[in-house]
Amino acid sequence: MTSVAGTTLRRETYPPTLIAIHWLTFLLIAAVFATIELRVYFPKGSDPRDQLKALHFMLGLTVLLLVIVRIFVRSRGHTPEIIPRPSIWQTAAAHAMHAVLYIAMIAMPVLGWLILSGEGKPIPFFGLTLPPLIGENKDLAHQIEGAHEFIGNALYFLIGFHALAALAHHYLMKDNTLVRILPRAR
Repeated sequence: MTSVAGTTLRRETYPPTLIAIHWLTFLLIAAVFATIELRVYFPKGSDPRDQLKALHFMLGLTVLLLVIVRIFVRSRGHTPEIIPRPSIWQTAAAHAMHAVLYIAMIAMPVLGWLILSGEGKPIPFFGLTLPPLIGENKDLAHQIEGAHEFIGNALYFLIGFHALAALAHHYLMKDNTLVRILPRAR
């Protein structure tokens, strides 16, 4: 049990594996964004810039793998109940937000892979070179890059809104939404 401003909340949480995957995914996505934002501080064609771009791609693919594992693990368990139960519209909005986040976490790495494939560039993954998904087509790669960048920019807002919603549930609505995904205190 946890207490928030005089309200006692039931401490039913997601399984430890899902909690770990959630927070590892958060850290990886933060690193994905950091690597692509930091690259601009280095001249085009420089080793540090190219290394940041390669790391951006490899971390993005790691997010994809982790999301696949997360979906599998989540499908085998139950979702802890939110107490007190939110309204139907809030539940629907939360499900829609989670669906959009999952779609983006799958689409973004695949789009990145398509971009590199279309540009005819190698597809690095921690010492491996992955096969291209499409043949070289720089015009198509440029179009895909526009979608990738648009979704990436939208993700800044979606992830921020996701975090704000969790905090609002915790501090304003005083339910257990946030504590369900927090690691247990030892």
